[in-house]
Amino acid sequence: MPEREIDEDAPIFAIAAAAELSNMHPQTLRQYDRLGLVVPARTQGGSRRYSSRHVQQLREVARLSGEGMSLPAIARLLTLEQQVHDLARRVNDLERQLTIERQSRPGARVFAAGATGSVVTLRHGSRVRRATDIVLWRPRDMHGD
Repeated sequence: MPEREIDEDAPIFAIAAAAELSNMHPQTLRQYDRLGLVVPARTQGGSRRYSSRHVQQLREVARLSGEGMSLPAIARLLTLEQQVHDLARRVNDLERQLTIERQSRPGARVFAAGATGSVVTLRHGSRVRRATDIVLWRPRDMHGD
């Protein structure tokens, strides 16, 4: 059975559990939600649901606040951390897509160009005579990049 990754963004904790995991009072979590510091998901009935990532953020808020950082500064820091997290996830998705794209290609197109100007397509991995020049051709994407 393959190992499954735990989704750190899955909203699974009720406010009481999240408060206990973050060593905070539930009222503090409600206040942070109102301030936009740590905003949980909501059920259809309106109950707050926290993810393990929210719990990590709550612990970070407590630590930074304890060190004297203001709540607006903490809010800005959390926003920037979320942006970094989102961008890292996007990069991973794009890398995965690129890997799939590369694996689905039959191989790079390689051409040999002789002294007379004739062009011959070579199979991937084949060798050429020394007197032949090699040119690697890579198609551009549809957007001209």
